Amino acid sequence: MHDAFPSYASSIYVMTTKPLQLGLLRNFSPLDGLKSENLHSLARKAALAGMSRGGVLFKQGEADKRTYFLVNGTVELLQHGRSTLVIRSGSPEARNPIAPTRPRHCSCRVISRRAEYVEMDSDVLDMVLMWDQTGRYEVNEVIGVSGEKSASDDWMLTLLQTPAFHRIPPANIQAIFLRMERVELSAGQYVIQQGDDGDYFYVIVKGRCVVTRESPHRERMALAELGVGDTFGEEALICEGKRNASVCMLSDGVLMRLGKEDFRTLLNEPLMNSVDLSQAQRIVARGGEWLDVRLPSEFARYRLREATNVPLFSIRERMKTLDRNKHYVICCDSGRRSSAGAYILTERGFNASVLKGGLPEPSK
Repeated sequence: MHDAFPSYASSIYVMTTKPLQLGLLRNFSPLDGLKSENLHSLARKAALAGMSRGGVLFKQGEADKRTYFLVNGTVELLQHGRSTLVIRSGSPEARNPIAPTRPRHCSCRVISRRAEYVEMDSDVLDMVLMWDQTGRYEVNEVIGVSGEKSASDDWMLTLLQTPAFHRIPPANIQAIFLRMERVELSAGQYVIQQGDDGDYFYVIVKGRCVVTRESPHRERMALAELGVGDTFGEEALICEGKRNASVCMLSDGVLMRLGKEDFRTLLNEPLMNSVDLSQAQRIVARGGEWLDVRLPSEFARYRLREATNVPLFSIRERMKTLDRNKHYVICCDSGRRSSAGAYILTERGFNASVLKGGLPEPSK
């Protein structure tokens, strides 16, 4: 039975949204062991917040992904309504995260007039700790240019926070950053052209890009604008096909790129969850859904019963209509386009599997 507390959302106040001072963060373990550059990156994603007496930071049984460090004030930990530990700022207990185990084995309540604490995403903290301990260099050495620290922080931490990177082995993440190449481009310069062979996967470090596609009438249509931390170029690498759109720089910028084979072995393969037809049918029977990423004309000719058609070229635009709590089985005729579709969805936090080998032959 979990503690029953009223909601104290109104008693929470954020004191700053600016990067926190490194000296403050170094008061806590394990933050005190981080390299300065990595701690600086983490500071940009943390916040100093406060709460009044009686406010609850978290409740017993919750599986939230937040980490808290007590800066000022006093809190108590409770199990089933009974106080088990009082933590005062500056004490040895306050050097460590407040009851970090999840699901939470206790609740945490403020008992001083007010309390101040550092709050951060637990996954970001874990990934930065991993990066700090496995990397042989600091974050800015990947960029190789001084004075671009904030751009480095933005794109690297954006990638590290994506659900896709949480499923990739730490050694792969290190290898990905090691093997990425830096490319400087000018406004108006094309990164990739529609119809070209796929060769690289790209991450935007600085600047903005526009994605366009030529229509049958040779008119170029703008599909999307991309900024720091956004990625592109994976479809052609997975499908071994031609580029289905062009990407042009809207401003001077910097991209990091990963070659085709490195992308496949380090990033794509660890994310792919392939299932055979019987496994897929069980997923759908338990509430999952078929997503067919072929063209509408192909879908009209032959399709699985209850499948929804979301052509690969429109999957990003249609993503907002999909249910993040549903398990999707992505299918096409061969498995190539469905692999690209599953990668796009998985990278953005969806639960997606690929039908191995493509759709079965239609019965005659």
